[in-house]
Amino acid sequence: MSSLFAFTLLGLFTGAAYAIVASGMVLTYTTTRVFNIAHGAFSMLLAFTFWDFTIRQGMPTLLALALVLLVVAPAVGWFTQRFVARGLGEGPVSVSLVVTVGLLVGIIGLAQQIWPPAPRVLLPFHPETGWQLGDTYVTAHQLITIICSVVVAGLLYGLLNFTRIGTAMRASVDNPELLKLFGGRPDTVAALSWAIGVALAALGGILLTPSVGLDYYALTLLVINAYAAAMLGRLKSLPLTFVGAMGLGIAESYAVAYLPTEGFWSTVRPVIPALFLFTIMLAMPQAQLRIGQVKGIVTAPVPTFRSAGAWGVGLLGMVAVVVAGLSTSDLLLVGTAATYAIVMLSMVLLTGYGGHVSLAQFTFAGVGALAYAKLDEPNLYGLVLASLIAGGVGALVAIPVLRLTGLYLALSTLAFAVLMDKMIFQQDWAFKFNGTLQTERLSVAGISLGSDAVYVWVMALVFVVTAFGVLALRRGVLGRLLIAMRDSPSACGTLGLDLRWFRVGLFGLSASIAGLAGALFAGLRGSIGAADFLYFQSLLMLLLAVVFGVTSVTGALLGGTALMLMPVWQSSHPELAGLLFVVVGFGAVALGRDPNGIANHLFKLGRVLRSRLEPRLRERLDGLMPQGGLAEERLTAAGASDVPLVSVGVDPDPTGSKVEVDR
Repeated sequence: MSSLFAFTLLGLFTGAAYAIVASGMVLTYTTTRVFNIAHGAFSMLLAFTFWDFTIRQGMPTLLALALVLLVVAPAVGWFTQRFVARGLGEGPVSVSLVVTVGLLVGIIGLAQQIWPPAPRVLLPFHPETGWQLGDTYVTAHQLITIICSVVVAGLLYGLLNFTRIGTAMRASVDNPELLKLFGGRPDTVAALSWAIGVALAALGGILLTPSVGLDYYALTLLVINAYAAAMLGRLKSLPLTFVGAMGLGIAESYAVAYLPTEGFWSTVRPVIPALFLFTIMLAMPQAQLRIGQVKGIVTAPVPTFRSAGAWGVGLLGMVAVVVAGLSTSDLLLVGTAATYAIVMLSMVLLTGYGGHVSLAQFTFAGVGALAYAKLDEPNLYGLVLASLIAGGVGALVAIPVLRLTGLYLALSTLAFAVLMDKMIFQQDWAFKFNGTLQTERLSVAGISLGSDAVYVWVMALVFVVTAFGVLALRRGVLGRLLIAMRDSPSACGTLGLDLRWFRVGLFGLSASIAGLAGALFAGLRGSIGAADFLYFQSLLMLLLAVVFGVTSVTGALLGGTALMLMPVWQSSHPELAGLLFVVVGFGAVALGRDPNGIANHLFKLGRVLRSRLEPRLRERLDGLMPQGGLAEERLTAAGASDVPLVSVGVDPDPTGSKVEVDR
């Protein structure tokens, strides 16, 4: 009985910290309709700030705590709402997800740049104080955490339900224009909500740090536990959020105490929050259609097959020339870039065309790699079968959440990625994937592609063929359905279109493309391990896809190359490792509202160059051939297009962006 009480107390302490963090998320979402995935990153950043004030600057603990919670955190929240999150709640959920994921990565990079990696310790409050309750020792820090959670829950409930400011906060979500007519200030209300929300994230991070440690990723990703608690309250109910956080903390504590440390149950212990989140997602009622809001922001670019074919052949020719003179290590890097580019093609289909955000695309690549290794069929049959297995897994993930869209769908894929990472990829009982699996190179018609240069060229060929398939789908009836589903789900529902099973097929097809990339990657490397497919990579992949253009094949190609180069630059310049995360993260924040990304600017540059160079070229050719007709025919035959030289299958009309208001 004494051990049960001890672990219950430990669970209440952990759950109380979760409740504080989750309450801040609920407040932010309830008042601004923005789900802040970077909430944990704010906790981490401000915990490091508190450590800096108390340890490096030597401030008294209470003064440092007051400065962080009452000055720094509210200022960070106000700045974020004013210059980053303003208006995000009015647009598609995919945009707010991308922007907040960008914040998460950027804040991690900022923390690494300000506080380089080094051992750091943050002691609990009053470490020398505690009380003996039977056989259990209760520390002052644990008691303070539980009291803080109760006080925070009570104050927030009173703020939202019994004050004029709370009424304005809730009204700013329902109808901000109507609130203005009654003299309210929606922007001021939203800024106040973010200020309070970030302050609560700071408090939760500071309270958790003594037990978790000052770690960039542990504190940031620990907020997934808070996601689960917030989702139990459907991002609206503070009492249910509080109950969910406490229940989750106790469940984690009991799992540590009573579940076996070996076998299957040992894999369950670290994924209880993810299981909790996924279960809640399955039990969520069907999401209502949101009407009267901006739906279609960007029209997906579609090149002509003629221009796409010309630049596809050009890419293959360029790859053939480049790989001929590269070393083995450089060839592996080029092959890795091709792998990432193919996975990003799956995101072009799912996110760029379909409007759905998946936070598990790299996990599907891991499924494809694992299937290819275990099938032991290093040929086209094994490659296709591995891709189909990954597609089947993707469809199975989508089936249980048929009723969900937007945010709930994205969080379901995140929970699935965590489950696969902890229960499959890192566990010896499942395929011994915790070590390494040996794989063989692909063979075609009995001819082994043992040469690194040949294999990399074949990977580039697969990228081009897959890109043509994605473009062909976009040009057909299914592509028009995709755009309709993305731009206005309510209009599709009005027309009687049931797109739920269509969405399952879309998830399966995108997962199969990612699985194809993973299988090719396994053959390239010759061995694969759990570290090759960490779920955090899916976040980076989403960001780079958006930065370079998630609506075009060009963006996939450039994004895959950039993702390959990131660890190379970080290893060659360790002092700039954090800066690269800052650039990628805040670059996604800047470009998140325009998913055409950098590719869109390349399209514009290509048009400008064409408008300036084409008349001069015509004049020169006409001077050589006075008849003029042959010169014009040669220009037409050359297939001059708006595609920059670095791109494949790009947008001939990148200015086709439009805003559709669904009323």
